[in-house]
Amino acid sequence: MQAYPPYTITHIRLNEQLAMPSLHFNGQGNYLVFWWREMALGHLFLKPGKPLSVDAFHQKTIQAIAPALRFYTQETPEMTSQLLQLFKQGAFALWAAAMASVFSVWHPDEIPGTVPVSVVICTRDRAADLHSCLTRLSALQCQPHEIVVVDNAPTDDASFRVVEQFAGVRYVKEPRGGLDIARNTGVTSAVCEVVAFCDDDVVVHPLWVYQVWQTFQDPAVAAMTGLVLAAELQTEAQLIFEKHWSFNRGYTDKTYDSAYFKATLAKGPPVWEIGAGANMAFRKSVLDAVGYFDELLDVGAAGCSGDSEMWYRILLHGHAIRYNPRAIVFHRHRQELKALHRQLFSYMRGFTAAALTQQQHYQAANYRYRLLTSIPRYYFRLLCEGFPRYNFRFRTVGSEMRGIVSGLLYYQRNRGKVPYPKPGVQA
Repeated sequence: MQAYPPYTITHIRLNEQLAMPSLHFNGQGNYLVFWWREMALGHLFLKPGKPLSVDAFHQKTIQAIAPALRFYTQETPEMTSQLLQLFKQGAFALWAAAMASVFSVWHPDEIPGTVPVSVVICTRDRAADLHSCLTRLSALQCQPHEIVVVDNAPTDDASFRVVEQFAGVRYVKEPRGGLDIARNTGVTSAVCEVVAFCDDDVVVHPLWVYQVWQTFQDPAVAAMTGLVLAAELQTEAQLIFEKHWSFNRGYTDKTYDSAYFKATLAKGPPVWEIGAGANMAFRKSVLDAVGYFDELLDVGAAGCSGDSEMWYRILLHGHAIRYNPRAIVFHRHRQELKALHRQLFSYMRGFTAAALTQQQHYQAANYRYRLLTSIPRYYFRLLCEGFPRYNFRFRTVGSEMRGIVSGLLYYQRNRGKVPYPKPGVQA
């Protein structure tokens, strides 16, 4: 059986140096994340056993950060080539001055101590993760108005005892199991217009809450998602997930609106590309208007896609969603292959149930094409490519295909049920 070595994650601060860092290639790979101050610009996988020359490192770095530089210099496009040339020359002082000029507009002179954001954490029997998450949140440079922990059908009082250790954190017990049920409880419990969600197993960036709040300063934004970076890549399961199922949606801003929705109707809007539930936020008034999370979806029900179905419904009602890569969290992927199999089974089960639900909301959204044409073609190709060993990415193909079938059956059993509670009404 082929071994898959761990990847060491190195965060490279390009505002401090351009020199190639000390990397280890014997028995491990390297995953590099490039930053300018508090803004991530790109990443790079370097396979084990293949050391790089300095010139090759600089060339690969340029390829990794060029899309972000083009985005941030779009009003002065000639600056992109100038910045890349300075980087290639290793002229750090000139590079740093030019970068500081370009990015000055993105770095506020003052960070408010508190912003009107309600942060909701849905948790179940993961007291250690919850403690770590709350510790990080309590140390943020910019604090939310409130933090609400929704304890979802707990089997003990461990999460409650964790919350007791953090002043100002509000504990809400939701006895009904299901992530979307817990999310709805969080929304109804929140007091702020902006409601942000993060998973209990993420590490939030020091400016995460500030960047969430900043995104909603544009009144056209109804919801947002942010950048999710891998916290570790120590196992084969984590590497498979990051390379083929990553939550990372890139390093440039994106807007999903009516134009996007209409342009993708013919094959079913790929709303799962918008972001990840581990890092998302909404205007509470928008949720009041379009309805709350579908309680027949996600963990504890269909298995997944409660977040993407909500983004779909927001777009269907003509609102806009912003992806802000400066709102950053770090996620620890599942370490064991067995857990990854369960996760991807649930992903495809939830995806299928959500796609059929979205088709039901609006018949013009052609998810039948995806389920009957593009998805079968995709998995047929994977079966052919992986034969006969089915290593690495191909390990989980069987679990994914079983998830699709299970999702079809789940939808058929539940299609007549009320999918989500009406605003202001407890289910």
